[in-house]
Amino acid sequence: MRAKTPEERKLLEIFDPIAETLALDIVRVRLQGSRRPGGSRFLQIMAERKSDGDINVNQCARLSRAISAYIDEADPIEGEFTLEVSSPGIDRPLTRLKDFETYEGLEARIELDRLAEGRKRFRGILAGIEDTPEGGHIAIDLEGEEETALMPFDWIIDAKLILNDELMKRGAEAKAARGEDDDAEDEDFEGFDDDDFDDEAFDEDEPANDDK
Repeated sequence: MRAKTPEERKLLEIFDPIAETLALDIVRVRLQGSRRPGGSRFLQIMAERKSDGDINVNQCARLSRAISAYIDEADPIEGEFTLEVSSPGIDRPLTRLKDFETYEGLEARIELDRLAEGRKRFRGILAGIEDTPEGGHIAIDLEGEEETALMPFDWIIDAKLILNDELMKRGAEAKAARGEDDDAEDEDFEGFDDDDFDDEAFDEDEPANDDK
């Protein structure tokens, strides 16, 4: 789910080592079509710090500069595009198996690539992960169901935390625990305009692409 199309998966293989050098993880890569006729495509990269799952503006800028430098030299993307680097946001997408463990106890919505009990979309409270002989499964307490359900991680094409009071509280507690404003760090960095990055660049409610 970190990448859906073959083109995105190829880019992810390139960008992961670049992010690694900055102690960052790539959460998701999306290469979208133009928002207007004749316009350039949008390459959106969500990233976070390995240490605590957060990221600040200057770290986004450094990752953007590193990726831009590689793209300028290797030219792996055909045509014009606009690069956007952002945090995953508080109501973040869940793209890796470990995300479902990290955010256990929070509410999420999940979409599968196939029918399960007559439907593809589910909503419930994350209850961790389980390893089985068939592979990794996510556990979720579904609305209206008494027993915890297990879903193969490989069936999931989209998953996202739901913005509610519990998530807002957890986010506020995490920020307070850090004890500082991340955006105030790295004051030596120059040449970055906040407007270059759009955390809400894409609508998470768009229909999912079944190509994982």
